[in-house]
Amino acid sequence: MPDAIRGVLPVAPTVFHPNEDVDLDGQRRVVDYVVDSGSDGICVLANYSEQFSLSDQERQAIVEATIDQASGRIPIVVATSHYSARVAALRSREVQEMGASMVMLMPPFFGATLSVGPETVRAFFHEVAEAVDVPIMIQDAPMSTTQMSVQQLVDLAHEIPHLKYMKIETPRAADTIRVLSARAGEDLLGIYDGEEGVTLVPDLDAGAQGSMTSCLIPDVIGAVVRDHLAGDRDAAVARWEDVLPLVHFENRQCGLQAVKILMEVGGIIGSATSRAPLASLGDHTREALLALARRHDPLILRWAA
Repeated sequence: MPDAIRGVLPVAPTVFHPNEDVDLDGQRRVVDYVVDSGSDGICVLANYSEQFSLSDQERQAIVEATIDQASGRIPIVVATSHYSARVAALRSREVQEMGASMVMLMPPFFGATLSVGPETVRAFFHEVAEAVDVPIMIQDAPMSTTQMSVQQLVDLAHEIPHLKYMKIETPRAADTIRVLSARAGEDLLGIYDGEEGVTLVPDLDAGAQGSMTSCLIPDVIGAVVRDHLAGDRDAAVARWEDVLPLVHFENRQCGLQAVKILMEVGGIIGSATSRAPLASLGDHTREALLALARRHDPLILRWAA
């Protein structure tokens, strides 16, 4: 088992041309930007990557381009969630063979009503684990209608040897992280938060070792995590509180399109296009995002220069 990954693992957007074709050159530029931001890894094909809008062939092309462009500089986490345990296991095995460092999965669900019980969740993750050798991360996210108790997460960590990471972004994340940290012990190498880091310091206080945020300000989020892990909580709090208005605006007003807009304006990618039927941000929200971001002078707006 490789050494623990701690720090910030930004979720990369999927880059599209204006006609909604996948832009692999833009995808490669995102990888270089994430590497230069000092991030500790990169995640692709997650919900913030619009994985729900991609074909299987496009998923494969994005993973191949990401792994090739990273060229061993940072670990690659690939989200392989699917309702079917069979398909999730197959996806996970395929990306492992392509060179992924870790796979991340939500529990099985589909839509607002098709959820499953604890024993099905348990069988699902055991089947995926039998298909791979790389570490597995469970993503406990509000999007999923399948609920997992803290004790079930602890039990899964104890039962599955290479289930080593968890991403907790459900309400009251800090409470869940605190219990996981205490009960799972060494069976978990890393507990991450999400939601763009909007609750980052409380989650770190509770025992998180990193954040799977967006690509908006990974350099700053990474510095917050490093300060906190080094014992300098005051510095971590100061950095986090300085950018919290921007993080909160992204999280509550923009969603996944904030990163694409700033990447386009900053020259990292050629288009902020998302695939229909995902609606574009309104002009007022877009201008408010740009004004707020420019006051913080983020790397995303100046990296390409």
